[in-house]
Amino acid sequence: MNGLILAEAGMTFAEAWGYGGWLMWVLLAMSIAGLACCVYFILTLRADNVAPLRLRRDLPKYLTGDDTEEARRLCEDAPSPLSAVMLATLDAIRNAPHANATLIAQVAESEGRRQAEAIEGRTQWLLDIATIAPMVGLLGTVIGMLGAFGSVASDVAAAKPAMLAAGVAQAIVTTIFGLLVAIPAMALYAYFRRRAGRLVSHLEGVCAELIAILGSKHAGE
Repeated sequence: MNGLILAEAGMTFAEAWGYGGWLMWVLLAMSIAGLACCVYFILTLRADNVAPLRLRRDLPKYLTGDDTEEARRLCEDAPSPLSAVMLATLDAIRNAPHANATLIAQVAESEGRRQAEAIEGRTQWLLDIATIAPMVGLLGTVIGMLGAFGSVASDVAAAKPAMLAAGVAQAIVTTIFGLLVAIPAMALYAYFRRRAGRLVSHLEGVCAELIAILGSKHAGE
């Protein structure tokens, strides 16, 4: 896409990079950071990372059998948002053995909310890139226009068309590259945000089933 846009403008990539100056390195670093975020999200925003199959399979058995210590060990051996919620709930039961079902549900809900915010909060990194990149491009626009018209203001007779062209080129190039970084970042943010939302819903469903088991044992307390 970059090559097509530059070709239409009659400019090579090397020329565009030269016009953009040091701000192009900033935009390059932001694009690399965005790509790294995408790889990280692909690897981590998965159902088995949020609620491992081992926990979903074995925890109901231990909780039904009132074997909370084995359930705790299982959660400690498989760190995940689900295990964090269950450990917080089991700790509450250990500290308050006569806690009722309502209190248990409140503890689980509180920790679950914190884990949900952590899952969805990661995707905010892409939104930050999508927001900052156009601002970096705008900074290049301002610097380029300042250089172009500053040369005219200082000495109209000495001002050369090449100096004006270089300043205007920097203004345009940095804006283009800023948008080329921001637009994909925004689109990917929307995708991963929805993906994180589905994982949070999945986590809520699994936690609800497990808390219901614990709650049924403390319903009369």
